[in-house]
Amino acid sequence: MDWIVAVILGIVQGLTEFLPISSSAHLRIVGEFLLPGRDPGAFFTAIIQIGTEAAVVVYFWKDITSIIGAWCRALVGREDHSDPKVRLGWLIIIGSLPIVVLGLLFEDAIESVLRSLWITATMLIVFGLILGVADKVGPRVRTLDRMTWGQGLGYGFAQALALIPGVSRSGGTIMAGRFLGFTRPEAARYSFLLAIPAVMGSGFYGLYKSMASVSAGNEMVLGWGPTAVATVVSFVVGYVVIVAFLKFVQTKSFAVFVWYRVAVGILIYILLGAGVLQPL
Repeated sequence: MDWIVAVILGIVQGLTEFLPISSSAHLRIVGEFLLPGRDPGAFFTAIIQIGTEAAVVVYFWKDITSIIGAWCRALVGREDHSDPKVRLGWLIIIGSLPIVVLGLLFEDAIESVLRSLWITATMLIVFGLILGVADKVGPRVRTLDRMTWGQGLGYGFAQALALIPGVSRSGGTIMAGRFLGFTRPEAARYSFLLAIPAVMGSGFYGLYKSMASVSAGNEMVLGWGPTAVATVVSFVVGYVVIVAFLKFVQTKSFAVFVWYRVAVGILIYILLGAGVLQPL
């Protein structure tokens, strides 16, 4: 049974990680139905996110190697620091700092209190509506080569909001990008690039913590085998979603995701009120 659950959760992770609808919220909700009273856990979520982030690395491989190459050459004086790729490399580093610092400071709360489905439902609705506003107001013509240092840090704090299930990492960063005036494709592209250090780091940290927990005699909710399967499944599904989502944002707004988030949030409220779901 755990293997089937792992495949389903891997599919859910792959489908939701890159859409602005919160993968952690969906894993939390679906996990509640598949594993009554057995939350898959924050670390399981972090580990299978390695699969979806690997899909980002594969898809954006040329961009990533180009940015890293230019950044490294600039460090040894062989590239101008004003080069857009060099600046983008520094912006990704700076933008990754908030989620790392806040994630470590509030680790206990993230793994316990903040996983309440009451909070998840509220964040889905509130940040869904904010995303809808961000997608409609302000200028929307800015590209990544015009990003300032302040905007890069602002992107980072928006990403850090995703530490709260229901906010959505991609939703938070895309929301910030739209408020800052970036086009939909550029906001989505930077959301993917900015996620790589943070999510990969979170995933491998989760792997380390899980190994330490198992070594101490604690059992995982889902074993290493099912967790590995879920990670592979999330990679395959995630890659397909990246391709489809980037085509979608070329011509479509985020309205469908806004209404979906609101609907899911309201549904969670109803199920919690009826006692079908338990908040923790």
